[in-house]
Amino acid sequence: MNRTAVDAEGAWFEPERITELRRLLPIPYVDVVPVRTDVDGTVTDVGLLLRASGSGRIVRTIISGRVLVHETLREAIARHVEKDLGPMAMPRIPASPTPFTVAEYFPTPGQSLFTDPRQHAISLAYLVPIGGETEPQEDALELAWLPVQELLDSTILDEMEGGHDIVVRRALAHAGVI
Repeated sequence: MNRTAVDAEGAWFEPERITELRRLLPIPYVDVVPVRTDVDGTVTDVGLLLRASGSGRIVRTIISGRVLVHETLREAIARHVEKDLGPMAMPRIPASPTPFTVAEYFPTPGQSLFTDPRQHAISLAYLVPIGGETEPQEDALELAWLPVQELLDSTILDEMEGGHDIVVRRALAHAGVI
């Protein structure tokens, strides 16, 4: 049985129920921009996943996912990093749960800089240095570590969907590299 979310008692919601909840409530999310840093802590590379979008296109994306009931933000970040980059990623999760930005995704294009056709989601965004070995997991087709300047000089960010390009640019600005 395909189950997608946990309720307050720890039981899983059926897909139909989570679809209904997505229509009725804003859903809390975390967006994670995985980065590699040099010995001084300067961001050198950004990790972007390649996966199929909801519209059937193959796109670059960041790590993103729901915060579950009874799950701290730090736990949600760790769970989503492991889910997308593997158990040996060794994320250095921020000591503070304060995000570098908040992205409010709406199902209606034009209502915000961020869109998610499935739902209204409020996402707290984090820049997370990754120190270990990574490889794409689950539905990700590829993970590419792109040098910051190469990423900025290319059209890759412009091809990202839903406003994830804005999240990446804000992460790099927060890190002081643009």
